[in-house]
Amino acid sequence: MPPRRTARNPPAQAEPAEDVIHVKPARALKKATGTKTGRPKKEDAPAAKSAAPATKKAAAKKATTPSVELKAAPKRKKADEVVAEAKPKRARAAKTPEVEKEKPRGPHRRGGRKVVVNEREYTRPLNVYVFGEGGSGELGLGAAKKAIDVKRPRLNELLSEMDVVRIATGGMHVVALTLDNKILTWGVNDNGALGRDTTNPDVKMKDIADDASDSGSDSDSDSGLNEKEATPTAVSMEYFPEDTVFVDVAAGDSCSFALTDEGAVFGWGTFRKNEGVLGFTKDVDTARVPMYVELPKKIRKLACGTNHVLALDVDNNVWAWGNGQQNQLGRRLTERTMHESLAPTHVGFGDKTEKAFKSASKKMEKVACGDYHCMAIATDGHIWGWGANNYGETGFPDNAGSDNATVLSPRIIAALENLNIQSVACGSHHNIALAANGECYVWGRCDGSQTGIPLSELAAVDDDDVVKKQNEKPKILVEPRQLSSLKNIAMVACGPEHSIALTKDGKAYSWGFSANYQTGQGTYDDIETPTLIDNTAAKAAKFIWAGAGGQYSIMAAYREPTMNGTSSKLTNGTS
Repeated sequence: MPPRRTARNPPAQAEPAEDVIHVKPARALKKATGTKTGRPKKEDAPAAKSAAPATKKAAAKKATTPSVELKAAPKRKKADEVVAEAKPKRARAAKTPEVEKEKPRGPHRRGGRKVVVNEREYTRPLNVYVFGEGGSGELGLGAAKKAIDVKRPRLNELLSEMDVVRIATGGMHVVALTLDNKILTWGVNDNGALGRDTTNPDVKMKDIADDASDSGSDSDSDSGLNEKEATPTAVSMEYFPEDTVFVDVAAGDSCSFALTDEGAVFGWGTFRKNEGVLGFTKDVDTARVPMYVELPKKIRKLACGTNHVLALDVDNNVWAWGNGQQNQLGRRLTERTMHESLAPTHVGFGDKTEKAFKSASKKMEKVACGDYHCMAIATDGHIWGWGANNYGETGFPDNAGSDNATVLSPRIIAALENLNIQSVACGSHHNIALAANGECYVWGRCDGSQTGIPLSELAAVDDDDVVKKQNEKPKILVEPRQLSSLKNIAMVACGPEHSIALTKDGKAYSWGFSANYQTGQGTYDDIETPTLIDNTAAKAAKFIWAGAGGQYSIMAAYREPTMNGTSSKLTNGTS
């Protein structure tokens, strides 16, 4: 399972200068009068009209004294003037101008008018059911009792009451969109994935004796969770431009994103690399609150892997950014250019390995992300894959099973041709492709029951091109294979090592790794084949959506209107 992200002082005023009388220097006086100045010589004795000094001593003193600047004696000030200076008049307080708050960045609106490119698709409130490990608040049950280790689907009444219409499951956090245009988040916030402040929480400690008894979900003690993380709470709308309307959300391991009706993308959190934090942008390591993501085109769909994002624009081009160490961005990166991957870049499609696909469309209709690999469905139906290929997850057998095996750029998966695939769900190292007729095709890692095909059946396959084994045990299902036990499927979802499939009549099946009860089957043993989730809550619901996180799962069904009806008024949510 993914690791947890475990006022400027005024200048001093100068003293008033004393009155000064400036006497012209001797040289200047000579220029003005044409007379000689300076110390007089004998032959330059003063004229007779000049008054003689009173004594010889005074005359000598006068002859030797040079010209100087003389300061006029200051006038004696009246008493009332002194008092006035001692007590200056109180200055009238200057009005402090109001500083206009900087407006949040967002999409360019020519003439101030919005241009809507995405209509709201998700407008029906949901009943939300949660199960699995909730030790970090992933289940959104708050920090009260029985919030951890939910073994089977449980109705989250709080989320249902908040009119949730869309959900995205991340590694250890969740993002949801409500009918009244709010973005809710809950779960782990170590790297800002919740987009809001969760510090200084009111943490309710678990009862030690009760914890020692290992009573699990039946415990009557408090959970010890951070209530601000574990309780679904709205992200403040102050970070978004006025009149922003959200249409979808997406979540990775330590990052979250929201898509607007203008085709704009906002995100928060960070991307991580093998060595630690990579950053959110070239200039921001961790975005603790939402920020606008600059993209060359208007976006209509988003998908998140563990630490990367795919965005599909209105012209059916794909953009990718985040961590590209496993080539999940569809291009080669070096350590020196690693931070360049944080800027959205166009993904190029053009399979040069197969001549038969030379004229294939380079325009994509849908995108999907696994933890470290990607899938895209083109407008002509071809399925493209790229990224990590350690377990053949990209659909190419060439280097499946090799250390650090990757597919550098998108290639068409030949084994999925002519199956009319409508959608693909990706886990850490396995995938499910859903065909239009409701059939499912699986491939990738299989040693932990990820594919839903019995291990005994896979072990009987004696063809290394179909099933690769290790110590005589099946490890990789190389070739996509139909999951024959499932029929009439409408939707599929993959967690890292477990999967969920929903039938067209609303039943839920799960299989795979179940150590944290993420399969909803009530056991921590692996579920080898697709098994009906059949507790009381599940029987009463007709599921239309499922999402699988790192160690938990969420399913949803449409909520029936109440007697008073449900408000459909669209507003800008505030928190």
